Amino acid sequence: MILKGKNVLVTGGAGFVGGHLVEGLIKQKANVIVVDINLDKRSYIFTENLHKKSKVINLDICDYKKLLVLIKKYKIDFIFHLAAQALVEEAYKNPKYTLDNNILSTINILEAVRINPQIKGIVVASSDKAYGKLAKTPAVFTNDKSKGLTAGVKLFGKYVESDPLSGDHPYDTSKSVTDLISTTYFKTYGIPVVVTRFGNIYGEGDLNFSRIIPGIMKAIVKSEELKVRSDGKYVRDYLYVKDVVRGYLLLAENINNVKGEAFNFGSNDTLTVLEVIKQVEKVLAKKINYQILNTAKNEIPYQSLDYSKIRKSLGWKPKENIKSTAKKIFEWYKLII
Repeated sequence: MILKGKNVLVTGGAGFVGGHLVEGLIKQKANVIVVDINLDKRSYIFTENLHKKSKVINLDICDYKKLLVLIKKYKIDFIFHLAAQALVEEAYKNPKYTLDNNILSTINILEAVRINPQIKGIVVASSDKAYGKLAKTPAVFTNDKSKGLTAGVKLFGKYVESDPLSGDHPYDTSKSVTDLISTTYFKTYGIPVVVTRFGNIYGEGDLNFSRIIPGIMKAIVKSEELKVRSDGKYVRDYLYVKDVVRGYLLLAENINNVKGEAFNFGSNDTLTVLEVIKQVEKVLAKKINYQILNTAKNEIPYQSLDYSKIRKSLGWKPKENIKSTAKKIFEWYKLII
C-alpha cells in the first residue's frame, strides 16, 4: 500500500519508536495522526518538531468509544499499533495495568479495524518477549576459561517465527496474547494485520533510562555511575531504531502480501550488556563506571531472533550497529539531559 496522502494512525506515536516512525511517515508524505497518553516534551516527536507536521492527540486507546470517534473523524486508512506499557520491570510491579493496557488496547484497535473496512491494514508491534523463555537447543557454549565478556555464558539457538509463544511473566504474556489475538482476527475475520517481533531497540529518543543505552548515555553526560540491573551477561539483539522504521514501512507497503504473518526483526549485534558498555566506551572514547546490581526480575537470560524470513520475503536487513550509531545517539542525549 502506498502511504503517500493516506491518513495513517500511529498509536504510541509520541513514544521512542513511534516518534521515529512518525518521522518516516512524514517523509513519505502521509497524513499522520498520533495518539498517546504521555506527551513528554523531551520525546523525539517534539525535539525534532515532528508534532508540527502531524496531528498529535492525547488519548487512551483503551477507551474504545473515543477510539472509534477518532477513526471516523480522521477517516483512518492505515494503523501502526505501537502503544504499550513496554518495561519488564514495570510489568513486574504493576501486572494488572500492563495486562489491561497491552491486551485491551490491541483488542480495541483490531475490533475498530474489523468494523471499519476502509482501513486497509494494521501493523501490530509484538516483541521477542512473546516467545517467553523457550528451551532452545544450545548452539554455542563458552566457559570460564574462554576470553571475552561472554565467558561463562551459554549461547542458545535463535527464535524463529514458528516457535510457540510461551510468555509466563506479565510483560511476556501480554505480548504473547497480543500476538495471538492479532492472528485470531486475521484467521477469523480476514483483518489485514501483520505482527512484528523486535529485539532490543535503541537510538535517539528513548527516555526509559533503565534501559542500557539510555542509561549509558545519561551516566556519561551526568558523570554518574551506571546501575546495571542484571548480572551483565544477559544476551540480546540490539537493533537501531531507523532499521526498525524501515521494517515497519516495508510491511505497510506490502500489506497484501504479508497479512496474517509474523516477522522477526533481529540484528547482527547479539551482545551481552557488558559488551554493549565496552563498545560504547570504545566509540566515544569515554570510561563508563558501572555497578552490577543483579536485581532484574522476570528477565530472560538469552534471546536472539532469526530474521531470515523478512530478509527473504522483503529484502530487509539491519544497516546499522552500535559502533556506527553511538556518536550521533550521544549527541542527541547531550541536548536533552
